[in-house]
Amino acid sequence: MIPGIFARTYASADPEAIFARLSGQGYRAVQFNLACAGLAPMPAGVPQGLAAGIGSAARRAGVTLAALSGTYNMIHPDLVRRKAGREALGRVVRAAHEMGAPLVTLCTGSRDPDDMWRAHPQNGSPDAWRDLLVEMDHALLAAHEHGIMLAIEPEPGNVIADAVIARRILDDVGSDRLGIVLDAANLLSPPTLARQHEVIAQATDLLGPDIVLAHAKDIDAGGRVVAAGRGAVDLPAFVAAIRAAGFDGALIAHGFAENDAPAVAHHLRHLIGQTSHA
Repeated sequence: MIPGIFARTYASADPEAIFARLSGQGYRAVQFNLACAGLAPMPAGVPQGLAAGIGSAARRAGVTLAALSGTYNMIHPDLVRRKAGREALGRVVRAAHEMGAPLVTLCTGSRDPDDMWRAHPQNGSPDAWRDLLVEMDHALLAAHEHGIMLAIEPEPGNVIADAVIARRILDDVGSDRLGIVLDAANLLSPPTLARQHEVIAQATDLLGPDIVLAHAKDIDAGGRVVAAGRGAVDLPAFVAAIRAAGFDGALIAHGFAENDAPAVAHHLRHLIGQTSHA
């Protein structure tokens, strides 16, 4: 397992500067976002050569491009908006291939027309599920074309809200190009923190072989996102659980200010080293 970070933690839009900074702080992997190269996260176009240049900059810095973010609202109630997101995802998948990132991350969205992170009563409807499957079909066509894996991150306000529903989408789609980004904090809330070991155990039992990326986000007792190691999530137990389930990839931290990045890198290295000897 290797320590990593969201590229958007850094204010710069210069990939080379970002890679040098995170590498110097002790991170060995990054989840990149095209916003960190001066584009929209889901761009209308990617200039020729840009993605390959990002990949070259990462290699020069000794940084693994673990994933590229490709999030859009896959069940937006407006079909036109969904189609625009679908087309942008195709460009992101192609960019991932060109930069040498093996994985594009997805969050599945909400029926809420204004905020894809806000839960909606229709997220669990049969129509929403059908729309999600249509979007996944398109996404996987692009993934197959470019030799890329896709990974869904369960989010509490999204149609894929938890580990049980994540297992369902994996089974319904049945593609070896689809995996899971697992973030313990997304599975927890203030009422469930007391039984977090049970929640994490269920998630790794259901999803273990399909976890292709892990996030080390932390929340405090009130549910507020804080820097890893400063909250109520038992991150050592989470890292041990995903390791026991067979995961040995990048552990990506996010949800904190840039000036917290060195301390978080130290904490991740400690977590990884601690669980490797457990």
